[in-house]
Amino acid sequence: MKSVTRSLRILEAVAQHQPVTVGELTKLFGLPKSTVQRTLVTLNEAGWLRASRGDTTRWEIGARVLAVRPAAHQGSSLFAAAREPMCRLRDAMNETIHLSVPDGLRCMVMVDRVDCTQAVRTYHQVGDTSPMHATATGHAVLAQLSAEEVDEVIAHGLESYGEETITDAQLLRDELDRVRQDGYALNRNQYLPDVAAIAAPILAADGTPVATVAISMPASRFDPDKLEQWGRMVADAAAEISTRRME
Repeated sequence: MKSVTRSLRILEAVAQHQPVTVGELTKLFGLPKSTVQRTLVTLNEAGWLRASRGDTTRWEIGARVLAVRPAAHQGSSLFAAAREPMCRLRDAMNETIHLSVPDGLRCMVMVDRVDCTQAVRTYHQVGDTSPMHATATGHAVLAQLSAEEVDEVIAHGLESYGEETITDAQLLRDELDRVRQDGYALNRNQYLPDVAAIAAPILAADGTPVATVAISMPASRFDPDKLEQWGRMVADAAAEISTRRME
């Protein structure tokens, strides 16, 4: 139990002081550097912490933290701004709506969901993760990042999850160009079979992608003729959430 308590306290300290170094945490807790380092690595492997992208010697909380009891975070700017537009999008489409956030460049984490009333629908648990390169949510984020950051994702490998997964670096870059131009991303069976999704980025004031909103449906209900209409609806919802976050 002591190790669990220590891990939770270190997690809390990182959240309070992030981005923070091992040395700073060692001084704060009076623990051996090796003990703090092992705890940080364990929390990182579990998805709770990550190395800061700006300085890999520093640590910050991972996006998975947001997936724990989202209702407890309803007062936060993202959840408070997103809930009403998500419900309206669900009512207009009668399909499940997802709110996801990037965990660095590692993956996307689904942090909130509004379910539809369809008897057959897609289902993902809050806290589920998905690869950046094989999902609409991931593409929506990647399209807003620098070429160097996209290259970093590519360098980690483009794992195949099926015949539709984009595993060629240039094809991925071309797809991100299309997402940038259209304002939304489409995924049809790239990650999970018989799942289609349309996603758009939620942006901070400086243009940084902080989250995505997405429609998720069985691929059998996806209608190519309605893609532009649906894509605009998702992009409009994302733009509204972006504005509401900054008010």
